[in-house]
Amino acid sequence: MPTFRNPVLPGCHPDPSICRVGADFYLVTSSFAYYPGIPLFHSRDLVRWRQLTHVLNRPGQLPLDGLDVSDGIWAPTIRHHDGTFYVVSTLAVNRRGNLTFVVTARDPAGPWSDPIPLEAEGIDPSLFFDDDGRCWLTACRDATEGGPGELWMRELDLDRLKLVGPTHVLWHGAVRGAWVEAPHLYKRDGVYHLIAAEGGTENNHSVTAARSAVVTGPYVTDPRSPLLTHRHRAADEPIHNVGHVDLVDTPDGETWAVALGVRQIDGTHTLGRETFLLPVAWEPRGPVFAPETGSVRLTERLPGIASSVREVAVADREHFAAPVLGLAWNSLRGPVTHLVRPAADGGGLEIDAAPEPLTSTGVPAFIGRRQEHLRFHAQARIDFAATDPSEEAGLAVFQNQDHHATLALTVDEAGRTQAVLTVREAGTSTHLAAAPLPAGEALLAVEADESAYTFRVQPPGTDRWVDLAAVERSFFSSERAGGFVGVYLGLYASGNGRGRARVRWFDYQPGKTED
Repeated sequence: MPTFRNPVLPGCHPDPSICRVGADFYLVTSSFAYYPGIPLFHSRDLVRWRQLTHVLNRPGQLPLDGLDVSDGIWAPTIRHHDGTFYVVSTLAVNRRGNLTFVVTARDPAGPWSDPIPLEAEGIDPSLFFDDDGRCWLTACRDATEGGPGELWMRELDLDRLKLVGPTHVLWHGAVRGAWVEAPHLYKRDGVYHLIAAEGGTENNHSVTAARSAVVTGPYVTDPRSPLLTHRHRAADEPIHNVGHVDLVDTPDGETWAVALGVRQIDGTHTLGRETFLLPVAWEPRGPVFAPETGSVRLTERLPGIASSVREVAVADREHFAAPVLGLAWNSLRGPVTHLVRPAADGGGLEIDAAPEPLTSTGVPAFIGRRQEHLRFHAQARIDFAATDPSEEAGLAVFQNQDHHATLALTVDEAGRTQAVLTVREAGTSTHLAAAPLPAGEALLAVEADESAYTFRVQPPGTDRWVDLAAVERSFFSSERAGGFVGVYLGLYASGNGRGRARVRWFDYQPGKTED
C-alpha cells in the first residue's frame, strides 16, 4: 500500500484548519507573535503542501508589538462559501484579553481584507455554513455555569460581517473538570457533529464529540469520547499531544483529518506542535478517527487522490538574491524591511545592528525559519565588525525572548574579535564559550540530534572548525522554555544602530538519518 510520512507540515505549525474548493485544499495554522501572520498553504493531494501567502501580511492588520512570543494569533479557521474565503481567529494580548476577528478574500493568495472585529468571547473561533445559507460562529470561553469551559454559538451576518441574534451555549465537554476548546461543526446525514479538544494541548490532549439534530442544540456527548488521543500511549510513542482536529472530504468521497501533535524524545519536544494527517471513517454513530489503528502514525496510507509521493527536497542554501525574503522567513512582532534587506550588490543579506535586542518584546533585527527536523545542520557565513561588546550579530536558536541561544560575532573589552556562545533562560543570560577570531567572514554553525545542539565556528581564512559547546536538547524544548511555539533558527544583529552585518548565505540541511 502506498504511504506518506507524517507530519505533513513539520516544525511549528499548530492548530491546523482546512477547507476544500473543488480539487484544491487550503490550510492555515497559528502564528503567535511571528510576522507575517497565519501562513496559508495549498495542496492537491493533502500530503504535499506549498505555502501561498500569509493571511496577515500588512503591518496595520497585525498589532503584535509588546507581546510574548506565544501570544498573538491563535487557532485560525479557514472556510469557503459562495466564492469567498473566510478566516476567523483570535489575537491574544498578553493573555489578559482576546480579540476575535474575521478576514475575507476572493483569492486565497490574497489580498486579504483588514481584520473586522467580532463581539465574541474566548478563543478558537470557527465558522459553519448550513444548508440554508446561514453562517454560525462557534468558539470556546469560560463557562457561566457547569464549567470550566463551554462551547457557544452565534449567527454571523455575512453581509455586515457582524454577529447577530442570541447566543446559544452548546456543550461543556465530555470530561468533567476538563477545559473544552477548538470547536468545529459538521453536518452528516442530517446530524450536526460538534468536534472539540479537551485535556489541554499537552500530554492529556484529546478529541471529543457531541451531536444534535438541531444546529443550535442541545448537543449530547458522544459516549465514545475521546475519539482520538495518545495520552494512554507509552513514553516511547513517537507522537504525543494529539488533538485539535479539522475534517475535510476529498473529491472521491474520503474524509481526512488534520491534527496537531508533537514528536517527543524523553518527554520533551523542540519542534513545536506540528500538523499531522490521518484518515477518518463515518459510521452511523459519528466519525471514527484512524479506523485501522486508532492512532496517528508517522507512516500512513496515502489518500486515494494521491497516486504517489516523492520526497520533497530541502533547499540547500539561501543566498538572499531575491528582492524580498521567502515565505519561510518570519520576523518578530512586525516587519523588519527597514533593518533586514538583500544587499544592493546582490552579495547576500544586510542586517542593521538595531538597538532592540532579542530579549525584548519589541521588533528586533531578526529573521527566522522553523526547525523542521529532529536532526539538522544549519550554518551561515557572516561578516560583522563590532566596535563594542554590546554589538553582536550571528545565529540564534530561538524559543522566546527569555529562552534562546546565540552564537555571535562581537568583540571583547579590549576590542578583539571573537565568537561568543550565550544561552538565555528565565531572563538570565550566560556566556558558555568564546573563541578569538581574526577579522573577516566567519562560518557559524549549529548541529542538532536527539541529545544536543552543538555550536561551532570556522575562523575566517581557514577550513578548520572550532567546537564551542554542546547544549542539551531539552534546553530548547517547549516544556522547559514554556509557551506554545517550537524552535526557530534565525539571523540577527543588535547594538547601537550604527553597525551592519553581512550574511553571505544561510544553509539548512536535515540530518542524513532523519526519521
